[in-house]
Amino acid sequence: MPTSLDDLVKRIRDLPSLSAVVVELLSTMDQEDIDVHVLGGKIALDQSLTAKTLRLANSSFYGMSSKVTTIHQAISVLGFHSIRTLVTACAVTGSFPASASANGGVNFQAFWRHSVATAVCAKLLAVHLKLNPDTAFTAGLLHDIGTLVLATRFPTEYAAMLAYRKEHDCYIIEAERSVIGIDHAMAGSALAAYWKFPAAMQEAVASHHHLDAAGTPTLPLLIHAANVFAHALDLSGEEDDLVPPMSQALWVSLALSEADCAKLFRDSESTFVDMCQILVT
Repeated sequence: MPTSLDDLVKRIRDLPSLSAVVVELLSTMDQEDIDVHVLGGKIALDQSLTAKTLRLANSSFYGMSSKVTTIHQAISVLGFHSIRTLVTACAVTGSFPASASANGGVNFQAFWRHSVATAVCAKLLAVHLKLNPDTAFTAGLLHDIGTLVLATRFPTEYAAMLAYRKEHDCYIIEAERSVIGIDHAMAGSALAAYWKFPAAMQEAVASHHHLDAAGTPTLPLLIHAANVFAHALDLSGEEDDLVPPMSQALWVSLALSEADCAKLFRDSESTFVDMCQILVT
């Protein structure tokens, strides 16, 4: 029997909540008046989160000329927006332990590798589209989070879906709809709402496989494109990875030259390894 959205929401409520500091950080995405010193102090209280965040801040992705050793120092050098993004990334990737997702048969390493690849592509593409690169990185990292919701909340159905996909050689979202009745974009959107992510990020997660129309670049359009590019780069390590289609209208909206694409792919691949070493544990 297909899964209902109501059942999905009930099972999402069984998932662990994000830490209070991460929820507070997410709530500040649309705020201008932020007490950075107070929030920095709250982040610093979580030693494991701080350690992971500082490793990311010192990675080649940010090209620091000297090493940062404290959260407040990282904020002063990289800016609060970047640190908020890194803390959120570290917290969310740690909220689904690998053992939990194994029940549904999902390849945990491949999942996070693709998520990181999408995040990196999104951040770099955001600069070209004049959108917020930090928000783009977070949304890119979380665009497939519904996959882990389905795999951990509906493990039997998810395993059956993987078998169906292998048999029919189709896109995973098509297999999810056929077997489970709900796809990972819907599940991810429901989780993003439960975790009180900003509205634009919820929409980006919900629509990363389908956009009603292209046009002026928005966060959902950006994440849709970044997901396609990440699949095209084939960084997940999965042998049967399929590249989703991209509409001609979306391609026109991106206004990427051949040189732009080459640089985007080159820069994404060069920073992907560092990010994976820290976020994919």
